[in-house]
Amino acid sequence: MKKRLKINGFIMFIVVILIVLFPKVFFRKVDVYLSDGAAEVCGIAFILLGQMFRASARGYKSEHSRKGRILIQGGPYALVRNPMYLGILLIGLGIVLVLFEWWAVFIFLSVFTIRYILLIFKEEKNLANVFPQVYPDYCKRVPRILPSPKKLLTQDISEYLPLKLSWVKKEIGSILAVLLIAIFAESFEEIKSRGMKIYIVEMLEIVLVITLFIYLIYYLSKRTNNFKKDVSN
Repeated sequence: MKKRLKINGFIMFIVVILIVLFPKVFFRKVDVYLSDGAAEVCGIAFILLGQMFRASARGYKSEHSRKGRILIQGGPYALVRNPMYLGILLIGLGIVLVLFEWWAVFIFLSVFTIRYILLIFKEEKNLANVFPQVYPDYCKRVPRILPSPKKLLTQDISEYLPLKLSWVKKEIGSILAVLLIAIFAESFEEIKSRGMKIYIVEMLEIVLVITLFIYLIYYLSKRTNNFKKDVSN
């Protein structure tokens, strides 16, 4: 884990240095209102959804893994085998959509693939050794990191994204940090280029998205608690 954090920290350091040295290259030039506004709103939604996946995956794993003695196959792990990495993918895409030029999406996807594909293969090899009887079948049923559109559309979101407020509280620091950094970084250029009126309109749209996600968290936590009560009864 420490090695992974060091590598991620080094990558982030390089990214920050490049952005500081070449801000005009990376930051999106404020141009067309509709496309910029849509990208920013979608970006905020991706960041929040990614954080929810990470909170759900960590919380579900902590309650059901029995300290690594069983293979987790329910909750977000029934949607994809690596829900926490899916969360990182969504958060990264969200930040790019909020702040950077469109072509930066391809750079992010390339860096993400290079960084995590070998790590995922290594973890899968370890899980196959630990759970040789159940893991191969699990891999056949559940995709690695990109969820099945059919499952997303046909199943209730509470089935594959269980959530508890206690899980969210543990992640609230990182959720607020990423969200506020993205909003504040985007706000400076917006006010300077478009003026306060247009900026206020966009902020109201973002507030609406955040409000919808707060309601979604409440809905998922309520459904998760009700399901647990039904099982216990």
